[in-house]
Amino acid sequence: MNRRQFLGTAAGAVAMSALSSSAGQAQTVPPSDQINLGIIGVGSRGREVMRTFLRIPGVRVGAICDIYEPRFAEAQRVLRAEVPSFRDYRKLLEARDVDAIVVATPLYLHAEHVIASLDSGRDVYGEKDMAMTVPECDRIIKAVKRTAKKLQVGLQYHYAPWYVEGLQRIRDGKIGTVTHVFSYWHRNNDWRRPVPDPKDQKLERLINWRMYREYSGGLLAELGSHHLHYAARILGGMPESVTGMGGIVYWKDGREVPDTVQVIYQYPNKSTLFFSSITTNHFEGAHIKVYGTKGTITLTHANGRYNYEPKRAGEAEMEEGQAVRTGLITGPTYRAEMPYSGAAEEFQIPEGDSGSATFLACQSFVDCIRNNKRPQVDEIVGRESGAMVALGNLAIQTGKVIRFADHVKPLA
Repeated sequence: MNRRQFLGTAAGAVAMSALSSSAGQAQTVPPSDQINLGIIGVGSRGREVMRTFLRIPGVRVGAICDIYEPRFAEAQRVLRAEVPSFRDYRKLLEARDVDAIVVATPLYLHAEHVIASLDSGRDVYGEKDMAMTVPECDRIIKAVKRTAKKLQVGLQYHYAPWYVEGLQRIRDGKIGTVTHVFSYWHRNNDWRRPVPDPKDQKLERLINWRMYREYSGGLLAELGSHHLHYAARILGGMPESVTGMGGIVYWKDGREVPDTVQVIYQYPNKSTLFFSSITTNHFEGAHIKVYGTKGTITLTHANGRYNYEPKRAGEAEMEEGQAVRTGLITGPTYRAEMPYSGAAEEFQIPEGDSGSATFLACQSFVDCIRNNKRPQVDEIVGRESGAMVALGNLAIQTGKVIRFADHVKPLA
């Protein structure tokens, strides 16, 4: 059964009515452009992505899959209609009325589910991070090449308008030469989700999979991947080396992944990316600071700002030797400068879906399907982020400086 036939059935008519993003929108999309998604993993993130896709005209959900049955009812409430539900993702991939796949399962399953979905002949939107290890990322790249299908990795802030504007200003030289990127994702909560039966360890690991090394890349994967990806776009891709530290500082509740991590990535030109994530204080929140010789760009999840460097003798952008002529003396007696704000310019953030990073990411994936375009955050970009996360975690676990050349081989 093809898409046109499916939409002609009663079930298709019900789905069209129930899943329209708003009255009349879906009907404006030609039948040939209707897209039925299969969702593998309908936990909290899977349902959020599903809600977002349903706001795009002509997109609906044809089937869902999860190994935790109570999630089916939660997903059906989002859909406002019943669709086929499977506990085995292979059964969903056998469904003929599914055009593309969304993978929103725990990180350790990403490679298995993404590769199987590609092999089924579908384009795939795979939640970040792309995979848990560098070899798994490489297997996914081979699957994309083998199947000639599209993969978009869910690093949604790539599409956020204020992130895009910040990157453009950096590339236009507005903040001069970038030497450092400092990023933070600080929160004050235990990162734990309630379990119906706390004594059921199997259920505990199913619901709180992010807490266990067997399934999760921890804070670096779940939070840091967005910042690492952005910094890599600024500093030139994958770094040369990484060192890090972390551990369970406060939440002594049986978890295995650190509740505090700090990593430092160094690039061949010695520029530096620093990332910190803690779960016991919210002061820094979640933001990226890009330091250049002429200014600083600060990005949060909701806005962006450009601060200009105040002009002064001896600054990095002055001509060579000018600092000496001004008589500036450096050394142990050099007085530390007070913090400053400098002249600031706030970025303008669009309202509604035009300013929603997740919506724009989902919309971009649909556009790539309809117009046969390559996703911006494709398997190559996904591998870059995946390697940075995997090797950052390795540095934390071993306490060693990890060199990327020892673990990441050039693509064929």
